Amino acid sequence: MIVKKISYYVLAISCIAIGLYPIIYFVIDRKFGLLSSKSDTLLADVLWNSMFYTHIILGGVALLIGWMQFNKKFRNKNLKLHKQIGKIYVVSCLLSAIAGFYIALHATGGMSPKLGFSMMAIFWFVSTYFAFTAIKKGNIIKHQKLMIYSYAACFSAVTLRIWLPILTATLGGFLPAYRIVAWLSWVPNIIIAYFIIKYQFKN
Repeated sequence: MIVKKISYYVLAISCIAIGLYPIIYFVIDRKFGLLSSKSDTLLADVLWNSMFYTHIILGGVALLIGWMQFNKKFRNKNLKLHKQIGKIYVVSCLLSAIAGFYIALHATGGMSPKLGFSMMAIFWFVSTYFAFTAIKKGNIIKHQKLMIYSYAACFSAVTLRIWLPILTATLGGFLPAYRIVAWLSWVPNIIIAYFIIKYQFKN
């Protein structure tokens, strides 16, 4: 029980911290981190910028509010609020996933990051969309399972920022690390989500 509580608090702190991370792009010179690898031409492109900010802002919103939805006590006591937060989460995820797919097509490092991030965006969109349609049809169990998958994909924003500096230091450069993190940031999350679902819904 103690381990479960600690894990939940670590999850919450991580999601809040990374959910608020996009603010940094508005307060300092934005050409740092992942953007430092982008060309000046791409950074000046209006459509790319629109998609980039849509992705990080709405993705941040989804990350900020999504973790609360998995608190059973909160959900049972505040069902109306749960539904309202859920609607915001779904809209944020769907729009962020669409924008994420577009910017994935312009990912630095060749085919591996393009394909990895594109597939993540598709998985995120599909799992969120069908989680929404499931609850509209009254299928609560299917909704809960798909929302676990949806948030596992959303949580890639956190795991990417854990893995990227580790891989960069280990492999001696950003590009080789980025090619791997395009997959490592979300595929293990989905695998873990599968086992969480298998454990929680075993009866």
